[in-house]
Amino acid sequence: MKPMFKLAALAALMLSAGWVHAQKGETVKIAHIDPLTGLMGPVGNNQLNSFKFMAEEFSKNNPAGVKFEMVSFDNKLSPAESLNALKAAIDQGVRYIAQGNGSSVAGALIEAVAKHNARNPGKEVVFLNYAAVDPDFTNSKCNYWHFRFDADTSMKMEALTTFIKDQPEVKKVYLLNQNYSHGQQVSRYAKEMLARKRPDIQIVGDDLHPLAQVRDFAPYVAKIKASGADSVITGNWGSDLALLIKAANEAGYTGKFFTYYTGVTGTPSALGKNGEGRVYQVAYNHYNMGGQMQQWMAEFKKRYNDDFYTGAVVHVFKGLSEAMAKAKSTDPVKVAANLEGLRFNSFNGEVEMRKTDHQLQQPLFITVWKQADKKYPYSPENTGMTLVPVKEFPAYVASTPTSCQMQRP
Repeated sequence: MKPMFKLAALAALMLSAGWVHAQKGETVKIAHIDPLTGLMGPVGNNQLNSFKFMAEEFSKNNPAGVKFEMVSFDNKLSPAESLNALKAAIDQGVRYIAQGNGSSVAGALIEAVAKHNARNPGKEVVFLNYAAVDPDFTNSKCNYWHFRFDADTSMKMEALTTFIKDQPEVKKVYLLNQNYSHGQQVSRYAKEMLARKRPDIQIVGDDLHPLAQVRDFAPYVAKIKASGADSVITGNWGSDLALLIKAANEAGYTGKFFTYYTGVTGTPSALGKNGEGRVYQVAYNHYNMGGQMQQWMAEFKKRYNDDFYTGAVVHVFKGLSEAMAKAKSTDPVKVAANLEGLRFNSFNGEVEMRKTDHQLQQPLFITVWKQADKKYPYSPENTGMTLVPVKEFPAYVASTPTSCQMQRP
């Protein structure tokens, strides 16, 4: 009877632990914690819809055979509100957290997730960062439970300054950025990298402004014009970029803009027909990627009357489902172990979640604002314009080193 008893006990144990094995049709909930109201609300709502859309698409077919479901929280771009949302999500049994707007929020979540996991073994949470790009998160503040699917500020600036290096007409640059970690890092890396690659370029202004509070950028544009700058480098996003572009157009500023987020909600409309050939974006994707991405974008626009531009959402679902398939489990501990170091094919080529620091390594593109045509037909916000690719940098070119000393559980 003893061997039979042991077999029965083993079977009972396997049944009780069955929830950690990814089975076909099992539902994986992901909490989306980002602003859905206020000046940055339009961006947050677009990205929530992007997550809902891709959750539905990947639920149809993914290597793990799981279903994805989104749970949303409006954090009002506040770290404190985000921590409340994190607690609410965990209380609801959610074990995967997605956030991207505001590195100040991401920093608070990284710390809170690490503390929660240390205190609650068996209830671990994984943080899927799809847009918060402060390089410190994969350097001095790196954490095992945090995975970034966007390219960080330094990676994008590496590509952008390599492009600027070969633009002889760029001689005087004005830096205008949001006054929080991301904006501060844009300013810092722009100065460091331009000094190394184009020491002849003058930095004629370096301003920081409050995040998501400025409604009239006319005074800043007046300073830019007075400085004699032929170009502006800005990491601004959302209303802070749309309103800056609007003010520049109204003031008749004709210099170049080198941006991170021209394609994001509001800015295409603010640009309109203006800025053709002189507004650039550095990013891991653009509006005319072709293939499956183009089909998804068309379907998204038809459903939401909006543009799908946060391609990192695709990275999240591809990476997560492939890691779950490898782990044969949805248990965050096992999934995290298989997500780090994972290589997979995405819309922009082969990408790798670098094991050293959990920073996705991927190609980057420089695009310029131009009239849409047969070759590049997608028109964001129905402007008749688009972002045309002018340079692609392979992952190894855009990659930057890391100082991360990962502490693994």
